[in-house]
Amino acid sequence: MQFEFAGTLDVPDGRYLARAGGEDGAQTVLVVETLGAPPPPARRRRRPREAGAESERPALPLARATAVRAFEPFDTAEDAALWLRQSVEAEDTVDTLVVEGLDLLNRALHAHAAASANPHEQHVSPGRAVLVRIGYGSGEEVAAGRVSIAHDIDVRGGTSRRRRREDELSPQERLAAVLGGREQIDACETILLRARADLDGGRPREAALQLRGGLEALLVELAGALVDPAHEADMAALEARREEVAAAAAEALRGELDREHENGVRELTEICERVLRRRRVLRG
Repeated sequence: MQFEFAGTLDVPDGRYLARAGGEDGAQTVLVVETLGAPPPPARRRRRPREAGAESERPALPLARATAVRAFEPFDTAEDAALWLRQSVEAEDTVDTLVVEGLDLLNRALHAHAAASANPHEQHVSPGRAVLVRIGYGSGEEVAAGRVSIAHDIDVRGGTSRRRRREDELSPQERLAAVLGGREQIDACETILLRARADLDGGRPREAALQLRGGLEALLVELAGALVDPAHEADMAALEARREEVAAAAAEALRGELDREHENGVRELTEICERVLRRRRVLRG
């Protein structure tokens, strides 16, 4: 998977080897390259000057990130071509590959933010990319961020699950309402977004700790928010499982979550998200 973004990425240019689940995990490679970067500014800051209506706009650099499945090499070019053809013809497969590639990049961005003690972590999504392509290449090619054959992918169109969910929630209308002071964002929404980002980023311990606070806030902020049997059933289920969330968070403080607690955190996060999504849809 190859992505191009306007501007730059926080991760410095280079080639990074990643493993899933420790040193014995499947190998993937992330190649980051900045194209068309402007020269670095002078050390001495120039004095501000008046900007005219027709002032020349600086050219933006382009950040290219290539996510390579090093753990699944093809035996022949024919095998690679067959995989590519079948992949681009199946929208679900394309969505899976896009998510897989962006997960690797966001994992690197998270690691860089933690390593540099930067609280403003950069995160990328499919809609931010100006170009997305799927392809294959030789070891030397992909190690340099190049491919032999590739297909450009339209991630903004289509009827994928992600796209249908965005259309259903009408985020632009909510944005206007929040900025206009007609609505406010609840604390549980922000905290649960962080829990989801941790789950998607392969950080179940952090997700468990976020879920504990997010669940407690949701039970207070959304109590009686809807007169709807499904809402009441979900809220009752969350209330009944508060101790399970507390136990998962306590285990997270001691170390890695066991499978049962991790599955519970995922399930309960999904229920919380469903509650929030239902409120948004039913309120219009």
